[in-house]
Amino acid sequence: MPLSIFGFQALWSPFFIITILFMSVLYLLITTKWRKDFKNSEPLKRKQAIYFIISMLLLYLVKGSPIDLLAHIMFTYHMVQMSILLMIMTPLLMLSIPNWLWEAFIRLPVVKTIFRFFTKPVLAVILFNVAFSFYHLPFIFDKIKMSETAHSAYTMSLFLLAMFMWWPLINTLPGQKQLNGLKRVGYLFSSAMLLTPACGILIFAGKPLYETYSNGALWLQAMALCVPTDTLAGLNLSGPELFSKLPVVEDQQLGAIIMKLVQEVIYGIVLARIFYKWFKKDQQEAEEMTKNLMMSQHPQPTE
Repeated sequence: MPLSIFGFQALWSPFFIITILFMSVLYLLITTKWRKDFKNSEPLKRKQAIYFIISMLLLYLVKGSPIDLLAHIMFTYHMVQMSILLMIMTPLLMLSIPNWLWEAFIRLPVVKTIFRFFTKPVLAVILFNVAFSFYHLPFIFDKIKMSETAHSAYTMSLFLLAMFMWWPLINTLPGQKQLNGLKRVGYLFSSAMLLTPACGILIFAGKPLYETYSNGALWLQAMALCVPTDTLAGLNLSGPELFSKLPVVEDQQLGAIIMKLVQEVIYGIVLARIFYKWFKKDQQEAEEMTKNLMMSQHPQPTE
């Protein structure tokens, strides 16, 4: 059946568009017109503005476009949604925020305490991966998917934990926890390994694990989170099989594979940047040593 039966509001979330526009205007005002009110503020860099625009487009893509509706119909799209939100959009949004704005935000009393505790590298990487794995335990997942409040709260919690997880890798603020050298590599490998068991269980499971994707009545209850109740009541739907030919177990397996692949690709890109910086630094040091050696062997004549 076509997704158009759910209506424009369910497909394109017009109210979420307003939220995205509000956030964009607020960002531009703070980083341009109002930045003089912040200590040590600097002009917004073009790269930061591009990162913000991309992050907002990705946010709307996964939470406001038909992908959000499909995430309630098929587990595959749920994992596409989660992987883009937590592995791509979150670090891009963080990179779009100038250091002077981060500094002003982190100086706030409550925020300062939270950041100091939750951005400890070992704690940050464990909390994010445990929370993500915990979310996908069948009895937890089904309960969260049937409650709008629980679903919104847990999604926001995962976003915050993802931000804490990325913080030691991408922040450049003086005095903040930063990982350098082999510690960055070990951090990424640890994160990849911690997520593997949850994805492995889903990939090798021989039966449907989530009733919100296999039980028609519970699936309809979960669909109420993104489709107006009156619209859903008039459709007389039996289950997700009306919209997908993919068997539930294979859908479940494909979703886990996508999540793991996206994580590996993103971490691979980060590792490539780390090794490139090492190579560039070593090259600069070698050139400097060669230059100094040549100068010592051929000193400049003195008058």
